[in-house]
Amino acid sequence: MIQNYLTNKVHKYTSKWIVLAIDLMMIAITFVFSYIIRFNLTLDFEIDMLLLQLPIIMVIGLLSFLITGSYKGVIRHTGVRDVYNIFNAICLTSIITIFMVVLNREVDYMEKFTVPLSIIIIHSLLAFMALCASRYIFKTVYYNLMKQFKVSKNVLIYGAGESGILTQNALSSHSSSTSKVVGYIDNDKEKVGKNINGVRVYGPEVLTMNFIKSHVISEIIVSIQNIDHNHLRELVEELVDFPVQVKIVPPIEHWINGELRISQIKQIQIEDLLDRAPIDIQNKRIANELKDKVILVTGGAGSIGSELVRQIANCEYRSLIVIDQAESDLYDLEQELKQNGFHNFIPMVGDIRDKNRMSSIFQEFRPNMVFHAAAYKHVPLMEYNSYEAIKINIAGTKVIVDLSIDNNVDKFIFVSTDKAVNPTNVMGATKRIAEMYIACAQQYQKTKFITTRFGNVLGSNGSVIPLFKKQIEKGGPLTVTHKDITRYFMTIPEAAQLVLEAGGMGQGGEIFIFDMGKSVKIFDLAKNMIKLSGLKYPEDIDIKITGLRPGEKLYEELLANGENTMPTYHKKIMISKSRELLYEETRSKINELCVSNMFFNENTIRLMKIIVPEYISNNSELCKLDKKFVDNIKTTPEVLQS
Repeated sequence: MIQNYLTNKVHKYTSKWIVLAIDLMMIAITFVFSYIIRFNLTLDFEIDMLLLQLPIIMVIGLLSFLITGSYKGVIRHTGVRDVYNIFNAICLTSIITIFMVVLNREVDYMEKFTVPLSIIIIHSLLAFMALCASRYIFKTVYYNLMKQFKVSKNVLIYGAGESGILTQNALSSHSSSTSKVVGYIDNDKEKVGKNINGVRVYGPEVLTMNFIKSHVISEIIVSIQNIDHNHLRELVEELVDFPVQVKIVPPIEHWINGELRISQIKQIQIEDLLDRAPIDIQNKRIANELKDKVILVTGGAGSIGSELVRQIANCEYRSLIVIDQAESDLYDLEQELKQNGFHNFIPMVGDIRDKNRMSSIFQEFRPNMVFHAAAYKHVPLMEYNSYEAIKINIAGTKVIVDLSIDNNVDKFIFVSTDKAVNPTNVMGATKRIAEMYIACAQQYQKTKFITTRFGNVLGSNGSVIPLFKKQIEKGGPLTVTHKDITRYFMTIPEAAQLVLEAGGMGQGGEIFIFDMGKSVKIFDLAKNMIKLSGLKYPEDIDIKITGLRPGEKLYEELLANGENTMPTYHKKIMISKSRELLYEETRSKINELCVSNMFFNENTIRLMKIIVPEYISNNSELCKLDKKFVDNIKTTPEVLQS
């Protein structure tokens, strides 16, 4: 309340006209002092001459301030530009004064308006210093008063370069900031021990628990531009061991109008700790591929689908049709695109299982490219909801594939998953069968069918990261299914870029896989997220081992048995060389599976295991089917009659 009162007072009483009045008063005072200094700090000069000259000098000053606009700056945000305007105003005042003195000598209009040149010079210096000092004093007093009513937190800035200095300026000059910079950390030995803006520079060796506690550090902000990803990861892993929040300053190209805002200083994200550099695919091939095309995206309101839509929206396509059955999410995406200036966007509420509805959409819009991202993806849920998994992931994909062929779609890009590799669950098996049906469809040589296969996506709906964040907010514990469980990770933008790149690169029949670096241990991921939140494990938040969920793997794979890879022009993207399929037989079995599923036939899982021989259930009630059919799982479909 007191802070708001002070802020309101400042806003009320520091209008530009009051600033102008104060500046004029400074001009008058410094003019008097310039006479006193000129006459050896005495009053041994003609007072009446001073009194005649003073109002004229003030009028000249007023004219100069109005021309330069130096009084219009916000005092509490005074910067270099404001000082420059003051300098211009003082110079203009001196020039006009000299001009009037010279003119008066010629016309002899005012006998006593003969200001000595020394007085003008002294007055210029005094006025410039007084105007700058008054603003600095006001700014300092204002921030000191504001901070008296705030609970400040001590901050260390890692990096004493230009970015670090600008970060300190942003923190210290913002009225709403509660941060107090108590030191810089830098590897440059020439800077260590020196002060920058009154703040001491330390070497990295001082970063110990005793230093953190003695200086009551609550935040460390990494402010190093163009830092190598591996160096950043190693640095962050060291910093998160301390009981502090670790934040990072974004690259300078993301600053607003070249100026850093406090709101842009974000907490380190877990993707910064992945054991690989994020992949940024920027290829003109993608833009050229999408130019003037009608593009259809299924599952367009989901995590991957919506990011696909956002990235496609930046290209020069003809029209973009987005299909999803989640109307609220689709509406939110529509509003987001409209607010960002994208209008050639057609949201369609629909279910990919509804062939009539999908057929009408294909016939109306005649898409050139289809990005198929619609799917059920939650492993434990689908393990005992196989009917829905088959209906969406297989039958739904079959509908979109068949319509793409019938409507002469140029390219069909399928979003698959690493769980389709040697599947141990229903969800992974349905995605693998969808891959197989797409491989069969490629044999018609009408549409180019392309598959992308990648691991878990950070931040997607239902992924482990949002779950951990919610658990941290509730005070824990974090739940991990197994201490040794590992997963491959990528970010949502990376996943979308990979799919788009596959659309540009693919010529039909390929399965593109991504070099995702090393797999990440989920237990270590959980510990790092606790540390990134400024908390301690296990003192503040513990981690609970809950046991593997039905159908869950301990380790994920990117290649199935019998598969290997070929390189592409991008070193991070490879093509999987899949084993050959008996296309007609495979297609027949998949059709049989879809029909069988329509009648809730309990033999659907058995048929899936015949279609995908490597599908062996894990930690699930469905394991009994593997035990029963282990000797004859690869035989003919007569197994279904036993």
